[in-house]
Amino acid sequence: MSIKENIQQLQHNIPSTVTLVAVSKTKPVSAIQEAYDGGQRIFGENKIQEMSEKWEQLPKDIQWHMIGHVQTNKVKFMIPYVDLIHSADRLKLFKEINKQAALVNRTVDVLLQVKIAKEDTKFGMPIPEATAFLKENQSENYPNINIVGLMGMASFTDDMTQVAAEFKVLEGLFIRFRESKNLSTLSMGMSGDYQLAIENGSTMVRVGSAIFGARNYN
Repeated sequence: MSIKENIQQLQHNIPSTVTLVAVSKTKPVSAIQEAYDGGQRIFGENKIQEMSEKWEQLPKDIQWHMIGHVQTNKVKFMIPYVDLIHSADRLKLFKEINKQAALVNRTVDVLLQVKIAKEDTKFGMPIPEATAFLKENQSENYPNINIVGLMGMASFTDDMTQVAAEFKVLEGLFIRFRESKNLSTLSMGMSGDYQLAIENGSTMVRVGSAIFGARNYN
């Protein structure tokens, strides 16, 4: 199927209450334009330089989400236009996002990335630290950041019972703080497990290969 047909199929399969982020990292502008022409408006990238180059070339009603690990020295390049940062996982990064957002007089929407996977390669704030962080008054600590929800990546495994359990942990944290912190977004699930993530409370899924096909990293 074409990219446009893949988008339409996913939109049919995903509940209207769940937001689809098309993961367009490493994909050319032409592929993103095809997805755009199919009705998709939200795209996720994992490298700030690549996202900035695409932002300059593509329609300005696209919402750009940063879903990859963020280096603090690169934050300033995306702050003027980024719609949502999924991967805020450490205090140093929160401070830099807040600083750069203040410089351009913006309040930037951010998700707290929580580590739920067993793998050391996965980023995220550990559950105990994330819990303590959410208990604090972050609107005072970071006035130019709006923490709108949580993000997590499950382990890379064929054991769907383990994946579901990890999603359930993050859903529990989300439910605990949803009302008191006015959280609206729980970003969990990718091409291989987005349906399971939705079953476990995800309100936003990040789908790449199911839209654009296999990714070429060369």
